[in-house]
Amino acid sequence: MAVASAGPAELGFVEAAPAWRLRSEQFPSKVGGRPAWLGAAGLPGPEELACALCGRPLAFLLQLYAPLPDRADAFHRCLFLFCCRVPPCCAGLRVFRNQLPRKNDFYSYEPPSENPPPETGESVCLQLKSGAHLCRVCGCLGPKTCSRCHKAHYCSKEHQTLDWRLGHKQACTQSEYLDRTIPDHNFLFPEFEIVIETEDEITPEVVEKENESEIIGSMGEVPEEELDSVAKHESREDKIFQKFKTKIALEPEQVLRYGRGIAPIWISGENIPQEKDIPDCPCGAKRIFEFQVMPQLLNYLKADTLGRSVDWGVVAVFTCAESCRLGIGYTEEFVWKQDITDTP
Repeated sequence: MAVASAGPAELGFVEAAPAWRLRSEQFPSKVGGRPAWLGAAGLPGPEELACALCGRPLAFLLQLYAPLPDRADAFHRCLFLFCCRVPPCCAGLRVFRNQLPRKNDFYSYEPPSENPPPETGESVCLQLKSGAHLCRVCGCLGPKTCSRCHKAHYCSKEHQTLDWRLGHKQACTQSEYLDRTIPDHNFLFPEFEIVIETEDEITPEVVEKENESEIIGSMGEVPEEELDSVAKHESREDKIFQKFKTKIALEPEQVLRYGRGIAPIWISGENIPQEKDIPDCPCGAKRIFEFQVMPQLLNYLKADTLGRSVDWGVVAVFTCAESCRLGIGYTEEFVWKQDITDTP
């Protein structure tokens, strides 16, 4: 993905893709399934991937491959977004950045092949090249092990209990079949590839004015100052929502907008972050907008079908302007959630 510090945004759309294209060595941008981790060392642990509100393990939502062409230390660069999907919370969000130079311990110096590998099986990889084991349920770092077989790894007691109930109790003693007997835990989101296109210029639509006489007739004896205040608020709200609708009108299926350093588009006039609301990176640099997740993505998550209620209007991700390297692992960045019907 190219850097779009100026000019039109880059738009993300979901498409079905074969499993091999969504593996780490293909450097995918994708929604759902298990994370295709970039660096195999320094993964965020269970505490970092717990919901800050309810404490439960977060679910992997999406990852975006976003290298910085002018930075040798960010030749490969990926952002990973996680969300809480445990009712009644379904509100926690956390995002992590990882980057690698072209020459690294995990991937070939040459670009990956565009052809499918000879072996295209659907087996789940639960151990990284670094030796790190992954949770059988969510694909995140799994420091806990089954006390019986010592071969099944988990991020948390919650996921170990879930896996035990859904089949590991029977498969536990048949360790050679463990990786082939991973059940559907009803925890992961459906998996899709994110494909990127550059946004075309969109001509703003003409917004018809409402009939003023109808508005005045319904006001009654409301004080003039209150009317002015309400009118200004509604006018600003209408303009913001209209701008949002206009921006997505020609590409209504977009699930993501990317543009490092550009301005996000908000769906509401409420709960728009100010500069003071976005914390600086621990390195001391400012954080800048990098991408936003659109509400259209909710249509592909089948959250309602699974009895979950994740929801948002806009999820905006802000990252270190210097894209610093604080160690070799994954650096947490900042995410802001704006609901469609936020109230002050």
